[in-house]
Amino acid sequence: MEELVIRDADVVDGSGADAYRADVVVDGGRIVSIVKEAAAAGCQRPKARRELDAEGLVLSPGFIDMHAHSDLALLRDPDHSAKAAQGVTLEVIGQDGLSYAPVDDRTLGEVRRAIAGWNGPGDDVDFDWRSVGEYLDRLDRGIAVNAAYLVPQGTVRALAVGWDDREATEAELEHMRRLVAEGMEQGAVGMSSGLTYTPGMYAKDAELTELCRVVASYGGYYCPHHRSYGAGALQAYEEMVELAREADCPLHLAHATMNFGVNKGRAPELLTLLDGALAAGADITLDTYPYTPGCTTLVALLPSWASEGGPDQIMKRLADDDTAERIRHHMEEIGSDGSHGVPMEWETIEISGTGDPALAEYVGRTVLESARLRGETPWTVARHLLLADRLAPTILQHVGHEENVRAIMRHRVHTGGSDGILQGAKPHPRAYGTFPHYLGHYVRELGVLPLEECVAHLTSRPAARLRLPDRGLVREGYRADLVLFDPATVAAGSTYENPRVLPTGIPHVLVDGRFVMEDGRRTDVLAGRSVRRVPS
Repeated sequence: MEELVIRDADVVDGSGADAYRADVVVDGGRIVSIVKEAAAAGCQRPKARRELDAEGLVLSPGFIDMHAHSDLALLRDPDHSAKAAQGVTLEVIGQDGLSYAPVDDRTLGEVRRAIAGWNGPGDDVDFDWRSVGEYLDRLDRGIAVNAAYLVPQGTVRALAVGWDDREATEAELEHMRRLVAEGMEQGAVGMSSGLTYTPGMYAKDAELTELCRVVASYGGYYCPHHRSYGAGALQAYEEMVELAREADCPLHLAHATMNFGVNKGRAPELLTLLDGALAAGADITLDTYPYTPGCTTLVALLPSWASEGGPDQIMKRLADDDTAERIRHHMEEIGSDGSHGVPMEWETIEISGTGDPALAEYVGRTVLESARLRGETPWTVARHLLLADRLAPTILQHVGHEENVRAIMRHRVHTGGSDGILQGAKPHPRAYGTFPHYLGHYVRELGVLPLEECVAHLTSRPAARLRLPDRGLVREGYRADLVLFDPATVAAGSTYENPRVLPTGIPHVLVDGRFVMEDGRRTDVLAGRSVRRVPS
């Protein structure tokens, strides 16, 4: 007898088709049968060792978070309710060009410091891997939800070239090609870049194109955080589209927003660009989070020249008064590349977390608010925080536009990604709320998307981008990564004031046919594993 039958569920199967009533039978981690309208037809109903009454609940495929920063959280926090409670059954990590494989001892230490604001310093993690394959093997020991990995181009450059702003030699470029190829062979699904973060931003398009050709040869995709989301946003999108065309590589645009005052109401221009490329045969997808503020680290706002050489050199420049004044001038009066070419508006920069608890008084306030309270300039506050917290502060950037968010999420190649940073005392609520916020706010309350269409954005579309042949749909033979939610009550619990509150209306989540959430509570099940690239 099979393990589980889910009775009388309203199945939204991920394809975009209308919902239907069915009994769904799960066994051995897969969906083994789907009996539509069993009760109404009066037919023999399937039996199993366990029956779950799903009356009033929608059954859908598990949600796929196309942009996650859980690289260390998956290892240090077996509970991982931040994602499991949202119905996320697969996260794509290794984002924005910086993560923890492939590395050597030197690079690992540098990367840990560079992205401590995203993932913490990692003092509570045993870094017993160096290669992509070894990292994926570590995940396979058991994690809360599944995870796929992108080879991080910035980490690859740090390993082969270092943190200097210069072109790679031919030998270094060949080294990077080998590192990317090895990562793909070991199971990565593609390559990411962070082109406003060092050292990835120092790569010219020709270098990126060569690496993308390697990615494409393995059936992977390129996922860039491109060079500007502000003053040069449209040009940066055009650059990535052309680069992917030149490399003949599928393109997935990370957190594809149009931010800052210069881009208010300009989402249609981006969508026109993408529609033209798609009509010409390009393979393009994108992800967004359903909120207007962004989230990153405070150090990311510095001009690229101030970040050359890595974290130690940044600290030295910040400590030198003359150099610090030059940094301020670029940020406040010119608009640095780190702040997307827009002169700093300190009233939009809210400190969301610090590594040092002694600096907690700054958390939840904008830099401008703290400056006024202390009788200091905003740059004095920002510089002090960077030095005192050794580059660790995280920030919210209140620079988005609701009309842009809604326009982009309607597009036919859109997928969902939380970009969730789980560090800090007051992280962005998207880390705990992205997927229920789509379903509760944008589907039920605003009607921006029909339910069936929204579920497709969160399930089958990302599964297709990842080339997963047995995930993303409720189909017989598919993996039983499933979510049961109440469409009348599903909602994000997280807010800007209380960002770590779990959602409501998602009582059950299954990974590989096992309950990781049951009756709204996290179980002790660690059914997640690495999801590796399927050879093309």
